[in-house]
Amino acid sequence: MFTLDYKSRLPIYEQLYKSITKMAALGAVDKDEPLPSVRVLAQELGVNPNTVQKAYQMLERDGIIYSVPGKGSFVSGGEAAILQQKEIAMKKLEEAVLAAADCGVKASEILDTVHAIYNGREE
Repeated sequence: MFTLDYKSRLPIYEQLYKSITKMAALGAVDKDEPLPSVRVLAQELGVNPNTVQKAYQMLERDGIIYSVPGKGSFVSGGEAAILQQKEIAMKKLEEAVLAAADCGVKASEILDTVHAIYNGREE
């Protein structure tokens, strides 16, 4: 269900957080769908349960999932996940535009590139 890159510099809990957030945003997991327990998921992924717990706490903090005592953790719905994904994408776009501007790329070139990329996706 979840894939992790153990060679990545990104911590496992952040990879898990991003994976679940993305799945919720894309509708790959339904609203109110139960997630595996911390212990079960940790065992499946071969990681420490504290790692999974940290990811679940971050997801709950951001409204991506909710917990029911004695029942487990459930997906809240796509709204919070979609908003989170948009914020991440906009932050990356901002960083890319600033990096391009710092290298002397003109605003018109940046806009032309963005339009070309965006229009290429619609085909």
